[in-house]
Amino acid sequence: MNTMNPQVDAFISNAVKWQQELEKLREIILSTQLTEELKWGSPCYSFKKKNVLIIGELKDCCVLSFFKGILLQDPAGILTKPGDNTRSARTIRFTGVREIARLENTILDYIREAIALEKAGKKVDWEDDTATLMPEELQQKMDKHPALKKAFHALTPGRQRAYLLYFSAPKQSATREARIEKYMQRIMDGKGLNDW
Repeated sequence: MNTMNPQVDAFISNAVKWQQELEKLREIILSTQLTEELKWGSPCYSFKKKNVLIIGELKDCCVLSFFKGILLQDPAGILTKPGDNTRSARTIRFTGVREIARLENTILDYIREAIALEKAGKKVDWEDDTATLMPEELQQKMDKHPALKKAFHALTPGRQRAYLLYFSAPKQSATREARIEKYMQRIMDGKGLNDW
């Protein structure tokens, strides 16, 4: 079994509803080659410094999320897309320790496949959809402010996409413009929509 990280000990001991389920998932995960860390406030597991999966709790379940889940075969049909705008992550949701125990071998198979993908250097083939998401109001702002355009294109693709989804969501142009105005300085500072 791999080394337990004390930060993850604290996370699990402070879990509100799914403490036993998180402990069971942790036990299964630590029986593999993955390294345990606390990232983004949740237990994260990596292989040679590449993030493979993360666990956490939601109101109605606890989840095991694979960062490159879209590349997994999923013969048991248990992986789900966590959100409409999710591109590569896939999750398995659990509502009880018995369910996790029943699926333990399957979970291990999925983890081993995820590790094999990392060993093979597999990458998600990102479809560049930023041009189709670009709201006219943002394009106009960037045309008027070249520094904004430069700062926006210096952001990581994920941060760019998050802004584009957020800016293009409102139906009214005035709302889109207000959102862009509000976040211009954050973009200029090189920060993403959800960065602190």
